[in-house]
Amino acid sequence: MLLEDQRFLHEDLERLEQGISDRTLEDPRHIRDRLNRDHQISGFLTRIQQQSKRLLDIYNDTEGLRTKEIQSISTGDPFDEFYKQLNDIKDFHRRYPNEPVENLERAYKRKAPDEGESATAEIDHMFTGEEAYGRFLDLTRSHEDYLNLPGVQSRRVTYLQYLTIFDHFTPPHCPIKRSEKATDQYFTYVGSLAEYLEGFLRRTRPLDDLDKTFAAFDQEFEKAWEAKEVPGWGAETQSVGPTAPVTEGTGEGIWCPDCEKEFKNDNVYKSHLSGKKHVKAAESRKANTDGTTNSEANGRSSNKPSTSSTAQNLKERAIAEREWRIRKYASTMEIVRSDTRVNVERRQGMTERERQQELDALFAESAEPLLRPSGAADDDSDSSDDEKIYNPLKLPLAWDGKPIPYWLYKLHGLGVEFNCEICGNFVYMGRRAFDKHFNEARHIYGLKCLGITNTTLFREITNIEDALKLWDKIARDKKKEKSGGENVVQMEDAEGNVMPEKVYYDLQKQGLL
Repeated sequence: MLLEDQRFLHEDLERLEQGISDRTLEDPRHIRDRLNRDHQISGFLTRIQQQSKRLLDIYNDTEGLRTKEIQSISTGDPFDEFYKQLNDIKDFHRRYPNEPVENLERAYKRKAPDEGESATAEIDHMFTGEEAYGRFLDLTRSHEDYLNLPGVQSRRVTYLQYLTIFDHFTPPHCPIKRSEKATDQYFTYVGSLAEYLEGFLRRTRPLDDLDKTFAAFDQEFEKAWEAKEVPGWGAETQSVGPTAPVTEGTGEGIWCPDCEKEFKNDNVYKSHLSGKKHVKAAESRKANTDGTTNSEANGRSSNKPSTSSTAQNLKERAIAEREWRIRKYASTMEIVRSDTRVNVERRQGMTERERQQELDALFAESAEPLLRPSGAADDDSDSSDDEKIYNPLKLPLAWDGKPIPYWLYKLHGLGVEFNCEICGNFVYMGRRAFDKHFNEARHIYGLKCLGITNTTLFREITNIEDALKLWDKIARDKKKEKSGGENVVQMEDAEGNVMPEKVYYDLQKQGLL
């Protein structure tokens, strides 16, 4: 019954389009509801592609079954064909009595909370608590793997520092040498990190064409690898002479390619050239360079490179590709990365109880719309906007719209009021806001209204009377200095040196003239 399948597919496509349009008109307030909506739309788009492919195969009719079915209906007795198909349907349900019937009208509608499983159950299991539904990165496991890598074990890199340098694979941020990157441990580390970042992008951006973006990243890597322009995997060159290139490292000092270390002072760099560590590193690097050159020469002469060198090149290429992807993923998620650093710094100043309370508040806020009945959504829309937060102490609000902790309020002295008469008796809460307002437009405008032009000398002055007195004193001093300079008496000694009268008599009393 291809015609029935064809009709069913057309109905399914129309229902899918209606479901997508209904969800597009929604504007969820919480990030969890937005992600749930986007993932549902992504699933509908995938099903549209699948159903459209099936419908196109029916229309192509490569086997001619659709044409035969149309001919059987259009020719002969229609009642015979009708009863034949009716008997086939009865026979099918006789053999499969418990076959469920799909209701397309309810399949793509939004489910109410009282209909069973939560609508956002899939999103709840998709992110960890640290990720906060895709707002932050959770690289704690990658950080632990990074600390156990050879060459990094001696360095104490905090999680906050790791969030800044996890996409840097060249000195001085990455202490791992190129020879140490060929280990299985490092290959597993970069592979898991790239896999996590790719999965995070797919979870947080379900409606983006990420496959096209990832394919563009691979093409850029192919071109960079052919041109040997991949950072950290280019052709190694041996420096000649006492001076080394300054293009490596931070660029502020002198870089030693043998020791892979940067020196701030030229004398320190020259003195370390005679050390045992540098001599040993230079000989090892030279031997590796000569071995690579000889292997390449032998490979060109025989046109049959060894199996070990080929496997090594393939492994280096795979590691470089994963490093390239990590850089691109990190550049794509730069905003999420900066938000993660801010969140980590903020959470470091909180106690375990405050962290748990914040997490509970996040889940409670996201679950609140689900607990409300469906009929009361429109009735309570106005009241929810006017809902007030319980804040009896009148504490300032934090980034989440809730009052900040009381200990933080006391720590910054936000309970101390500073009144500024020049700003129109405006009250500033806390010493920090008070010190900052002297450079703001409100205070500068108030001084200009009093006729004061030099505002740098009037810090910590908030009364109009004090400001006017100080400005009059400054004006008198300038006038007195100007008039005193014009009326000074000049004296000349026996050698013809000209000096003020006071200086002349002082030198004369001391017997210096």
